[in-house]
Amino acid sequence: MEACFLSSHSFTKTIEVLPSVRGRITRKNPNQYQCRKSGNPFSVSCCQSGSPSSSPQDESIPSINADWRAFRAGLIARDRALKQVEPSFMVDQDAIISQPKPNTIGDKWAHTIHEPEKGCLLIATEKLNGVHIFEKTVILLLSTGPIGPTGVILNRSSLMSIKEMGSSALDVSGTFSNRPLFFGGPLEEGLFLVTSKEGNDTVGKSGVFDEVMKGLYFGTKESVGCAAEMVKRDMVQVGDFKFFDGYCAWEREQLRDEIRARYWTVAACSLSVIGLATVGNIMLWDEIIGLLGPRKVW
Repeated sequence: MEACFLSSHSFTKTIEVLPSVRGRITRKNPNQYQCRKSGNPFSVSCCQSGSPSSSPQDESIPSINADWRAFRAGLIARDRALKQVEPSFMVDQDAIISQPKPNTIGDKWAHTIHEPEKGCLLIATEKLNGVHIFEKTVILLLSTGPIGPTGVILNRSSLMSIKEMGSSALDVSGTFSNRPLFFGGPLEEGLFLVTSKEGNDTVGKSGVFDEVMKGLYFGTKESVGCAAEMVKRDMVQVGDFKFFDGYCAWEREQLRDEIRARYWTVAACSLSVIGLATVGNIMLWDEIIGLLGPRKVW
């Protein structure tokens, strides 16, 4: 099978955005952000069979298997169900286990976690109300590691297509020119999410994209040419992609400081909560708050 190779580029940057870290909120004007480039080179190859690629910045973090995440969610749900039952020597354990699991709607589930991990959500708290970029945002963490976490905002609507925005980096031979472009964050870089078909993980087997969780991957402008080639070969469909203009990034300890200051609630969730159909859904924040239960996220 023909292969294409793309050169390495660095795209990770860090940015000061929250008062808990540097004492003030920066504005949307890109010139007002204090950014610096961090060494995060990686190369990608296209249309090759093999195991999924792994970003160097995630080498220190174990890959999170979707089944393991669901297993953890089940344990948490069972533990909460047990706590809701009054202690008694006559308690029917089968009845406890069969109780409705909290924090689920259909096949959707979500629960809070203590530490950020690849594939988790950062949910803005009321402390970010009034901060235009981040108010009521839901951010999907794409990667973690020694350089620092990166992610994209999921719940900002699209106003224009890739062609209308003139984003040539994401428009390869017109393959994706009519796809909507969503605001992913204040740092300039084109990113995209792509899903794989259940039972036929062509996306993962290509070895081109980085896995966020089982069935969901992300790519950058370095891999968009390979993505277009896979569409032409009918390995994936154009509708399997969502594109973002910009992303979010933190220094290694910066995000933990912001979480400790309660700017973000950290949550794990099922893929059905953050599937591509939810991208751009301005009600996603409210839906996830509902899944997390009646307790306020701040």
